[in-house]
Amino acid sequence: MPLSEDQLISQYAPLVRRQALGLIGRLPANVELDDLMQAGMMGLLDAVRRYRQQADAQFETYAITRIRGAMLDELRSQDWLPRSVRSKSRAVEAAVQSLHHQLMRAPTETEIAAEMGLELAEYQALLDDARGMQVLMVEDLALHRDDPGSGGALLDSIAGDAGANPLDWLMRDGLRAVLIQAIENLPAREQLLLSLQFQEDLNQKEIAAVLGVTEGRVSQLRSQAVARIRAWLASHAWAPDAGETDYENLF
Repeated sequence: MPLSEDQLISQYAPLVRRQALGLIGRLPANVELDDLMQAGMMGLLDAVRRYRQQADAQFETYAITRIRGAMLDELRSQDWLPRSVRSKSRAVEAAVQSLHHQLMRAPTETEIAAEMGLELAEYQALLDDARGMQVLMVEDLALHRDDPGSGGALLDSIAGDAGANPLDWLMRDGLRAVLIQAIENLPAREQLLLSLQFQEDLNQKEIAAVLGVTEGRVSQLRSQAVARIRAWLASHAWAPDAGETDYENLF
């Protein structure tokens, strides 16, 4: 006998808390867990009301996409990322893009720091400050599932159900192709980090153990990977079509 709406919400409410906790650890301190959970519950309610039983589509998978999408919508509506953090992130991206053109390869951390006129420790501290930028960039890119290869597989694992994501316009084939290229051109360790997080569903502590680094270092590497992806998008002149959502505001 199918469960009622109230029963489904009660059964899957813990899923909302797990998703909120997964996001809150990588967000600035001004973001409240309760706000994320409230938005997530609205996403769960939406999932319950929209879901139709299918042999190849489990409710939990569908609900996660709706919950995470609702949380990210809430974050965007709050303009939760401080302007100073956005500025630091843009500076990293500009340095990465400039060095990639000069060197014709992915620059190292030391090279990026030198380009920015910073000591390595200062640059890594900047990556810590910019960690919030990674959430919208990496975690909810809803894209088709028809291309093989590491980049495409990783994007599919990140995205979940493409049709349910609030960033539906990101399904465009042109952006998908550029994003796959960007991921495949990351340094091997940063590719591995993203794969461990999104394909293997490891938490930050587990990823740190696999990579043999601290949890703080995992956060730095993830921020750097996001900066590389953003720089790749900029250098390959990708932008939304006229009338679509503004690119800078989404990332």
